[in-house]
Amino acid sequence: MTVENKTAIRIWGRLSSSNVQAVLWCLAELNLSFERINAGYIHGVVDTPDYLAMNPNGLVPTLIDGSGPPLFETGAILRYLADRYAPESFWPYDPVERAQTDKWAEWAKINIAVKFTVPVFWLVVRTAPLLRNPETIATNLKNLEKYLRVADDRLNVHQYLAGSDFTLADIQMGHCLYRYYDIAIERPNLPNLRRYYDLLSTRPAYREYVKTSYEELRATDD
Repeated sequence: MTVENKTAIRIWGRLSSSNVQAVLWCLAELNLSFERINAGYIHGVVDTPDYLAMNPNGLVPTLIDGSGPPLFETGAILRYLADRYAPESFWPYDPVERAQTDKWAEWAKINIAVKFTVPVFWLVVRTAPLLRNPETIATNLKNLEKYLRVADDRLNVHQYLAGSDFTLADIQMGHCLYRYYDIAIERPNLPNLRRYYDLLSTRPAYREYVKTSYEELRATDD
């Protein structure tokens, strides 16, 4: 049984952070009201004593639910929200069934998000053109492709990553795909992955919180 969101959720983090996007997408999918405070990168805040008291890493996102203690680390925040507020279809109540969803959520974080965000996105977008190393980017893309093919095979027999329902695993997997398909890279033909991305793009929360501009992150040679 889900719990009604009666207390205010506050989340610190900039819209251009993919980790923040994952949490915002999850909040919206669960129909939870929240207040977002801009923080991180050019927006500051994360190096202030008050923020560091909540999150000693000085990173985003950080979330506080009502009068509860601060939460940081995206995966932990997502699981907390799912545990407290999600329907069974999104985060199964049975521990054996939940583990199957959690398995794919963890797989997506480790093998897609981690292998895309810094090894590819940072080197293509957040690195000035004159400093980019095409060979390194190509090697990293090849490494990522191996796992994208696992997802493509999985999505050949399932509508969503963990099965027939949209789940937490899709938040962990799907929040990277807008940037993957938007940036200037060569991509293999993975028809099931593309179908999946197009399906996620029909979700209003995905369009609002994931398919957003990352131009403030783009490095130039100036």
